[in-house]
Amino acid sequence: MAGEKIVGVAVDFSSCSRKALKWATDNIIRDGDHLVLITVQPEGYYEDGEMQLWEVTGSPMIPLAEFSDPVIMKKYKMKPDPETLDLLNTVARQKEIVVVLKIYWGDAREKICEAIDKIPLSCLVIGNRGLGKIKRAIMGSVSTFVVNNGSCPVTVVKQSDHEP
Repeated sequence: MAGEKIVGVAVDFSSCSRKALKWATDNIIRDGDHLVLITVQPEGYYEDGEMQLWEVTGSPMIPLAEFSDPVIMKKYKMKPDPETLDLLNTVARQKEIVVVLKIYWGDAREKICEAIDKIPLSCLVIGNRGLGKIKRAIMGSVSTFVVNNGSCPVTVVKQSDHEP
């Protein structure tokens, strides 16, 4: 893997995470790199599904072909949006990159920082929902926490005011 990067993108399959993913594919990802999508689901009691096996360590790396399959993603109780999957399939083909998904369960701030170290990532791109000062103070900002506590370079792609 000489010269190849392992680029992480935190995704929740929202418009702002899709914008961060698009930014990463346009500006950071180069031919031969590895793209790791990191998603964090809330903790909960799960009677069935794959998360029982992987709740502490996160899922195994799920290749693009598998997380494009709705039957496989149903086991993880996830439904990636078609627009994101189309973007990923196009970039994987054009730039000949490896794309995988890693699912964690728990607090997004902690789990994304954990992923940076355990994978390990060369850099991370994360979206920003554009919370106001009051909401950010009450709820806390995932991107701010990761910028301050992550052990690799972190780029925050902001949602502009006029976007949904």
